[in-house]
Amino acid sequence: MRALIQRISEAKVSVDGRTIGRSGTGLLVLICAMESDDEKQAEQMAAKIAKLRIFKDAAGKMNRSVVDIGGSALVVSQFTLSADTSRGNRPGFSAAARPELGRHLYEVFARKLAERGVPVETGAFGADMSVSLINDGPVTIWMDSE
Repeated sequence: MRALIQRISEAKVSVDGRTIGRSGTGLLVLICAMESDDEKQAEQMAAKIAKLRIFKDAAGKMNRSVVDIGGSALVVSQFTLSADTSRGNRPGFSAAARPELGRHLYEVFARKLAERGVPVETGAFGADMSVSLINDGPVTIWMDSE
């Protein structure tokens, strides 16, 4: 799986002008299942992100996780994270999981993150969504399960 993780003060995702998910202090996780992924990668990615120490401690060092701070997460599917830009000017997305598998692994990821003590809200898989956020820091981290 591939994820783009942003430390946020707040974020929301909307479809057709209606907010369907939001998070306060915590994480915005844009997530993409790749064609070779299975539930193991989704579970490992959720475990890693839940423990990722990117929040400041009392000394101002990034030493606390989203669980440690009692934060939440907004998880949004984004197949374009699979973009291959190595040829020409039009990205290719053939490395992304097929929609059925992508949806399943997206749901597994969100559920496993919640099981680790992170309140999770989600976007709508496959929908044309608008995402807004206030990136705290800014802190933005790219992560691959490989």
